[in-house]
Amino acid sequence: MNKRTLALCFGLCLISHLYRINQACNANKPNVVFLMADDHQAMAMGCMGNAEIETPNLDELAARGILFERCYATSPLCMASRATVMSGMYEYKTGCNFLTGDLSSEVWKNQSYPVLLKQAGYRTAFAGKWGFSISDPESAGKSVYDASRDFDHWGALQGGQGYYATGKNPNMVNYAKRYPHVTRALGAFGRDFIKESAGLDQPFCLSLSFKAPHKPHNEIDPQDQKHYASVTFAKPPGFDQEGLSLLPVQAKTGRQFVQRSEWDKEHYQDHLKAYYQLISGVDSAVGMVVDALKERGVANNTVIIYTADNGYFCGAHGLQGKVLPYEHASRIPLIIFDPRTSNGSRGVTTKAIIGNIDFAPTMLDLAGVPIPAQMDGKSLVPIVRNPNRRVRSELGIVQNWDWANRDLPKALSVVSEDWKYILWCYADEATPVAEELFDLSGDPSELNNVAANPEKRETLETMRNNYDAFHKHWVNNCVNVPSYQRFEQIFDRKIPWQEKNFRTFNPQFRASQQQRLEEIYEDLTGAKYPKRQR
Repeated sequence: MNKRTLALCFGLCLISHLYRINQACNANKPNVVFLMADDHQAMAMGCMGNAEIETPNLDELAARGILFERCYATSPLCMASRATVMSGMYEYKTGCNFLTGDLSSEVWKNQSYPVLLKQAGYRTAFAGKWGFSISDPESAGKSVYDASRDFDHWGALQGGQGYYATGKNPNMVNYAKRYPHVTRALGAFGRDFIKESAGLDQPFCLSLSFKAPHKPHNEIDPQDQKHYASVTFAKPPGFDQEGLSLLPVQAKTGRQFVQRSEWDKEHYQDHLKAYYQLISGVDSAVGMVVDALKERGVANNTVIIYTADNGYFCGAHGLQGKVLPYEHASRIPLIIFDPRTSNGSRGVTTKAIIGNIDFAPTMLDLAGVPIPAQMDGKSLVPIVRNPNRRVRSELGIVQNWDWANRDLPKALSVVSEDWKYILWCYADEATPVAEELFDLSGDPSELNNVAANPEKRETLETMRNNYDAFHKHWVNNCVNVPSYQRFEQIFDRKIPWQEKNFRTFNPQFRASQQQRLEEIYEDLTGAKYPKRQR
C-alpha cells in the first residue's frame, strides 16, 4: 500500500469516526419546543386554579412537568419582551422597543438562542408573530437584517402583528384552506416540522409564537366559539372603580386607563369570553404539537416550554392592556416539561422568581451550549431537575416605554417571592414620585399598598436596597441611546424628584392625556396645573 492510499484510508477512517462522534453527541441533545402566546396572563389556565377557563392540554403539560407560578415579563410589552426572550437581556441592554430602537444585528448573531442552537447543530424553525426588527448599529435604525436566513424553516406572520386570517399571512398561506384561523395553522406548521425533523440525525428547535389572545378579540376560530357560551365570569378583585381608586396618579395617565372602557362592567363578560376562547384555541394548537411529538416517536427526548410575551389586565385595577408592572400585566405563564427528569420533578409547582430573561439561557443549557456572559438570565435547568432550587432572590421589571409614545406613566420595580416594590416616576417635574409595596403572599391582587405602614419599614428598606441594586445594573449596562440613558437619573431613587430633569427633549402630549393630567393634578392638589414652557 503506497503512502497516498494509506493517507486516504486514514482520512476516511477519521471522517467516519468523527461522524459517529457527532451522531452520538446529537443523540444526547434533546429537542426543544418553545411555545409563546401573546397577552396570555398567568392566571388564565386551569392548572393555575382558574376553574372558568378550558385549557386541558396546558393542564396536562403542567401535570407532567413543572409549573412556575412566579414568572414575569421583565418588560411587559410585546416588542421589548420578544427581544429579551431571544437575547436573554433586559430591555435597557437590548435597546429594543417601540420607537426606541431595534435589536442589534451583533446581539442577534452572537447571542440569540436560535442562532446559537443552529451553530451547535440544531435544525431550527420559527413560525408566528415575530414582533421586532433587527438592525445593523451603523444603519441609523434602518432594518437591514433578515432573520429568516438563520432558520431552516420560516413561517413568520405578515408585518409586526400578523393576521388571524391565515391566508393574509404569505408565509402561512399553504395552511389557509384547512386551517383558516392562524392559531391552529401554527399548530399544523409545528406538526409538519416535527414530522420532517424526526427522521434526521439532528436535534431540532421549534419556536411557535401565537398571535392569540392578542386583540382584536372578535376574530375567533369557529371551532372555539362553542366555549363559554353560558358562563358568567367572576370579576377580579379590584375591578373597575374599586381598583382605580387605589392606584397612584401615575398609573392612571397611560392608555391602560384611557382605554379601560373596553373592560368596564358593561363589556367585561363579552371581552373575557372572547379572550378565553382565543386561549382555548392556543391550547388546541399546543395539543397538536404534543400529539405530533408522540406520533413521531420523539416525545421522550423533547423538552417543551410554554409561556407568553406578557400578561393582560382584563379589567383588574380598572385597567386594560399590559405594560405596567402589576401582576396581571407582568406575570406570565411558564410550564416546562422535560421527559428525562425523575418523577419527583413532575407535576410540581415552584414559587421561584423567574423572568423572560431566563428562557434563552435555559434552552442553551439544555443543548449543552455555553451561555454568553452578556445574558442577564439564568438557566432554569437546576430548578427543572430540583424544584426546590432557586436561581435568584429578586427580579427587576421595567416600564419606560410610554414616554416615546407620548403617554405618561413610568415605573421601575423589583419583585421577590413575597414582596413587590414599585417606584413610579412621572414625565413631568410638577408631580412627586410614588412608592408602592405589596405583600404578594397575602395580597396577590395588589390592593393594599403598605409602603407607608410603619410596621413594614424594615421590609420597605430591604426592597428599596434591592431596587437600588437593579437601578445600578441599569446605569452600568444601559445601551448608548438617549431614550434609555435619560432614565438613569429619573429612576434614581436617591435624587429628589424636584431636582430631576424629566424633559430632556420636548414631548408632544396627546390632547386627551394632557387634559386628564391637568384634571388629576387639580383633584390631588386643589391647585391649577402649572403651565410650563414646552
